[in-house]
Amino acid sequence: MRFEFEDTALRVRDLDGAVDFFTKVLGMKVEARIKADWSKGEFANLWSADGKHKLELNWYAPDSPVAGPFREGDELDHLGFAVDDFDAALRRLEAAGYRPALGPFHEGGWHIAFIPVVEGIWLDVFHVDAAQRRKQRARKRAATRRKR
Repeated sequence: MRFEFEDTALRVRDLDGAVDFFTKVLGMKVEARIKADWSKGEFANLWSADGKHKLELNWYAPDSPVAGPFREGDELDHLGFAVDDFDAALRRLEAAGYRPALGPFHEGGWHIAFIPVVEGIWLDVFHVDAAQRRKQRARKRAATRRKR
């Protein structure tokens, strides 16, 4: 039996605003928007541009049986987005009104910035240089061989 990671689900107060951010700023695609009578809510399933990662955005009415007090970020640490052009990614986010609160940091082939966006959610936007990626793959292969 295997457990396969399916999605990350975020609770939001403004579903339309959150969908707009993730589609227009980050380029995700909406798969479906569904009203859920049982939860007195609505959710949207979005996919990354490459179709590899699913994000579920959930909105609940105040009298929903699953809605408690809303806390920004709802204890989520961050969503990580790997980018192929770090500077262009930061420019795109800044043009949309989102500036790094931590970073950018450049160390050991890593370029990282943490940016608060909609609904108190933080993005970890990062780029890893090719040389550093090769080192990571070599370490992973070595660790895999040691486990055998």
